[in-house]
Amino acid sequence: MVTEAGTGWDIGRLRPYMDTVLEAFGPERLMSGSDWPVCLFDASYPEVFDPVREWADELSDSEQAQIFGGNAISFYNLQLG
Repeated sequence: MVTEAGTGWDIGRLRPYMDTVLEAFGPERLMSGSDWPVCLFDASYPEVFDPVREWADELSDSEQAQIFGGNAISFYNLQLG
């Protein structure tokens, strides 16, 4: 989202969009991702990922686990280990 947010973006500008997708789809249908390496035009990877982590801190541990890997493992039928 940072490549579309323009200069001077912060978590406050991104939060309404993240809240909207959470409300529309629920944590069971969200996957964290990025547009790396395109985001490097506007921010480093930590600068992109940290606001998402900060936003997700308000969610339960199980919701965070879904968004930050669980849903991808399930959707793509990944075999771990």
